[in-house]
Amino acid sequence: MKIFAIVQYIVLAVAAIPFIYYLLAMYSTARFFGEAKRHAAPNTDFLPPISCLKPIKGLDEDAYENYASFCRQDYPEYEIVFCVDPGDPALPLLEKLIKEFPDRKIRLLFGSGRDAINDKVGRLYRLTNEAAYDIFVITDGDVRVGPDYLRTIVSVFRDPKVGAATCLYVSTKEINLVQELQTVGMMSDFFAPVMVAWQLDDLKVTFGQTIATTRKAVQSYGGYQVLEDRPADDVYAGRLVAEQGYEVKLLPYVVHSVADFQTMKDLLYKRTRWMTVQRLMRPWGHLGLIFTWGLPWALVAVAARPTPAVAAAYLGGYAFCRIVITWMIGVWGMKQKHLWKKMPLIPLWDAMAFVMWIASFGRTTIRWRGVDYFLREGRLVAARKASS
Repeated sequence: MKIFAIVQYIVLAVAAIPFIYYLLAMYSTARFFGEAKRHAAPNTDFLPPISCLKPIKGLDEDAYENYASFCRQDYPEYEIVFCVDPGDPALPLLEKLIKEFPDRKIRLLFGSGRDAINDKVGRLYRLTNEAAYDIFVITDGDVRVGPDYLRTIVSVFRDPKVGAATCLYVSTKEINLVQELQTVGMMSDFFAPVMVAWQLDDLKVTFGQTIATTRKAVQSYGGYQVLEDRPADDVYAGRLVAEQGYEVKLLPYVVHSVADFQTMKDLLYKRTRWMTVQRLMRPWGHLGLIFTWGLPWALVAVAARPTPAVAAAYLGGYAFCRIVITWMIGVWGMKQKHLWKKMPLIPLWDAMAFVMWIASFGRTTIRWRGVDYFLREGRLVAARKASS
């Protein structure tokens, strides 16, 4: 009996580890948004010319309004350069954009001219080479921004030590349960470790919704051609800049992005693929996520010692921490007013995310545009070619 009691206490101690992570996430979030609010002065005196670069493939929902938001910037000198294939369904909207905003510098480039596994990166190679200006703001076609976007993003480049910057993002709208789950997952699960990484000065990634960088920083790691055979090119773009000795900044500015999951199958498949990429890129860090999953550990604690006190402490503590983290990031920090009604979905998201994390350990390849690839030293290698 004594040994059994000791084992119980060991299990309870291990099951409490996620609460340390939750407290760190709360502290990091409070510091990040607290500093942002204290230094929220508008940028009025640092306005270098900017090239807005947009690799386009296909027609996103509300695409025209997304594109037009970049034409409505309160900024003195900038260009918008699109790279699109001839015949792409987005082309008529781009031509309409040029006609309706004749005072804006808008250019169209047709095709990447490269044979790249990741064609988006091939387009970015051409865009960065043909950009007129030396500060790049790279965004996907499904991103919508406010008129103060460029003024806010560019301000970090006052410091020559900064080589890249990125920002937070939310969905433009949610029209089904899957998209609401995605939003809850972003606010409660995705951005929380981002805040912790910022606190630990270990944020070395950028998000595809905004990659702001400079020509000098891109050239320092060899240009976008070195990313043509890598998945998660947005993550690598920030990491490679950091490896050259530059700082990568996270900005509190929030952009809007069209929700990219329409069905539960689509959500599960893409998130599991993303987790598999993360495991292959950072295996030990990915394994360490075991100590951030509060829900399964709370259930383990209750199973090990099924008493009302343990259930209240672990399950109640889990629910409290997850709600507070989601509120701090989504409501207090990112000003998402209608997030409260989605909070009951947090345990469902956490259970799904844990299952996807487990599933990621059973995959050795990544399917990219219908082809299976291994990830070798961060690069995609065709599975058939690699095995032959």
